[in-house]
Amino acid sequence: MPSSKASADTALPLTLELEDFKGDFSFDALFGGLVDELLPDFKEEESDSAEGGDSVPNGNLRSVLGAGTGGVPLFPAVDELLALFKQSCKELVDLRSQIDTRLQNVKQEVIAQDTKHQRTLGEIEKGVDGLFDSFARLDTRISSVGQTAAKIGDHLQSAESQREMASQTIELIKYLMEFNSTPGDLMELSPLFSDDGRVAEAASIAQKLRSFAEEDMGRQGVSSAVGAANASRGLEVAVANLQEYCNELENRLLARFDAASQRRELSTMSECAKILSQFNRGTSAMQHYVASRPMFIDVEVMNEDIQVVLGDQGLQSSTTQIARGLSTLYKGMADTVRKEAATITAVFPSPNDVMSILVQRVLEQRVTAILDKLLVKPSLVNLHPSEEDGLLLYLRILAVTYDKTEELAKELQAVGCGDLDVEGLTESLFTAHKDEYAEYEQASLKQLYQIKVEELRAEALQQQPEMTGTISRAKAAALTISPQQQIAVTVVTEFVRWNEEAISRCTLLSSQPFTLAANVRLVFTCLLDQVSQYLTEGLERARESLNEAAAMRDRFVIGTSVSRRVAAAAATQAEAAAAAGETSFKAFMIAVQRCANSIAILQQYFSNTISRLLLPVEGAHAAACEEMGTAISNVEGAAHKGLLQCIDTVMSEVERLLSTEQKTTDYKSPDDGVAPDHRPTNSCTRVVAYLSRVLEVAFTALEGLNKQSFLTELGNRLHKGLLNHWQKFAFSPSGGLRLKRDITEYGEFVRSFNAPSIDEKFELLGILANVFIVAPESLASLFEGTPSIRKDAMRFIQLRDDYKTAKIASMLNSIMAES
Repeated sequence: MPSSKASADTALPLTLELEDFKGDFSFDALFGGLVDELLPDFKEEESDSAEGGDSVPNGNLRSVLGAGTGGVPLFPAVDELLALFKQSCKELVDLRSQIDTRLQNVKQEVIAQDTKHQRTLGEIEKGVDGLFDSFARLDTRISSVGQTAAKIGDHLQSAESQREMASQTIELIKYLMEFNSTPGDLMELSPLFSDDGRVAEAASIAQKLRSFAEEDMGRQGVSSAVGAANASRGLEVAVANLQEYCNELENRLLARFDAASQRRELSTMSECAKILSQFNRGTSAMQHYVASRPMFIDVEVMNEDIQVVLGDQGLQSSTTQIARGLSTLYKGMADTVRKEAATITAVFPSPNDVMSILVQRVLEQRVTAILDKLLVKPSLVNLHPSEEDGLLLYLRILAVTYDKTEELAKELQAVGCGDLDVEGLTESLFTAHKDEYAEYEQASLKQLYQIKVEELRAEALQQQPEMTGTISRAKAAALTISPQQQIAVTVVTEFVRWNEEAISRCTLLSSQPFTLAANVRLVFTCLLDQVSQYLTEGLERARESLNEAAAMRDRFVIGTSVSRRVAAAAATQAEAAAAAGETSFKAFMIAVQRCANSIAILQQYFSNTISRLLLPVEGAHAAACEEMGTAISNVEGAAHKGLLQCIDTVMSEVERLLSTEQKTTDYKSPDDGVAPDHRPTNSCTRVVAYLSRVLEVAFTALEGLNKQSFLTELGNRLHKGLLNHWQKFAFSPSGGLRLKRDITEYGEFVRSFNAPSIDEKFELLGILANVFIVAPESLASLFEGTPSIRKDAMRFIQLRDDYKTAKIASMLNSIMAES
């Protein structure tokens, strides 16, 4: 559309409109639209130039435009274009002004609309707030109306309940009047009470009538003192008739229940059980059902129970057979109860109560009948060793039956038994036996010990060797202990095995830690007594052998003024006594070794088995340790006495060998000027050989402190005996050298004792022997070097053969005066 403001001087139309700038605006398109009509020729030339490849170089446009032939412009439309461009600029400015004006108007309208919107929005918010207030008032009103309606509903429901109760009460009163008509007359009752199809309803009404009548009688009984006894008398007739009717109805239902039970009609049984549950909570029905089970009324079943457990041997059956029989029997009982549980669950409304009655009946009737047959208590009065099987068999059967019955109780508990305390009921079955269990266990262990002792004595008498000669049979028995009389570790092991079996029964039968600890202590005390007595008596028998050997030595001691034949006979008997002493010594050492091994077994048993059972109870473990210490101390006391006798036996033989083998010329040879003999004397050789031979068993049998104490005491006694022996002889210098050789031999032997105090004493003896070797004038220096031997040296110096001739006495006096 041409602008209205176009210049009159130009004929060029303008087409600039606002629509040209809307949408996808292109400046090139706008510009082309303005100049295309004015430059058609130029466009053709331009296209031709482009096809010919001629072009105006950059920077030469002005010269081209300005050049021409005869002054004619090369681009004559330039003025028209300039005018067009100027006019376009004006129109563009006008268009911008129009747009600005429109924008301003639109802005004013937007502001006005926004103000109107804000005002409308505020009014809407006020309306919404008012609407919320209205809803809140409405909600409050609705709540109030709802509460009122609920109260009205409660009143209506209460009124309906009262109406129904009143109606039922009227019906009950009508039925009550029927029962209150004539005592014992039930023929005039409503058809309800005789219709088998309405038994459940009749039972419910009858129970309500009984409850009402009995309650009313109770109230009238309280107020009868104020003159209200007449009403009471009327209801007594109703109560009696109702009781009679309920009993009849209950019996009728029970009969129907039994008939259905025989036919296995579970639905009918369930219906009857539900109705019977209204009579004393169904107790009669539950008890009737349980009592009618074949396992409780069939005599053959009970006889089979005994046959399964005991078999054909009766009470002579082994515990293994009894255990196997009980397992079979109890498994059958559990299976039967499990089958009954399925029926009970399907029939009774309270199956847990029925299961409780059933399980209780199983334990109290069937299990008790078996226990009464198996557990027959033997008498504890005047027990005889031949009755071994009585006590021990009773205890073993008690343990087996208790264990198997506990397993049955757990299985029944798993099947289900309601609120019944199966564990407590099972315990009560054994209460009479468990109360006296500890006494029977002690009596059994004592009886086993007596039987074992008698058995060992009988075997000893049978195998006692026949002895002839000067030693009688009794003396030979004392000197030569048979294997049955000797201490045997296997016997102590058998004691421990008995005790271990008894402890296992204690653990099984003692449920509480305190009771268990008390019973374990009693049983373990029996073992301590048995081991202590057995070992002590064994040591005493070995000591008797040592005593007899000592008596034989004393009997054949003779004087010096006897004939050679008598002396030879006495020497032969002394040799026999010495052999008997050596045999007794070895036997006692073996006994001590076996005692030590037995005590070790006892202590190991206490540590592994007894301790853990006593530790939970305060003081029990310490008391048992003290008792065990006392028992071991008794054995050690007997062993100590015997070891001292062993030392006496050894030293007696050493003294005999020294007295018989030691010659006067051993330490004072007539040919003293000859080269000295560096061999030990014959007596020394015999003594060392004897000690080596006899102590070989001691080194093996004794251990630890016992060995150290024994060898130390023997070393002291040997040292003292040698000193006393040597004081009987006179010593020349060469005799002193030989004495020193004997002392060296003794010292090397006692070094095997591993007793430093004994080694020191024999070393001092070697030094002491120098008093016979050194010259008289060197004695003083000997004392100075070893002052500890002064006392013994003063005695030994007097044994020098030159003691008087060399006037050593006066020399010693001067030495003592100077010191």
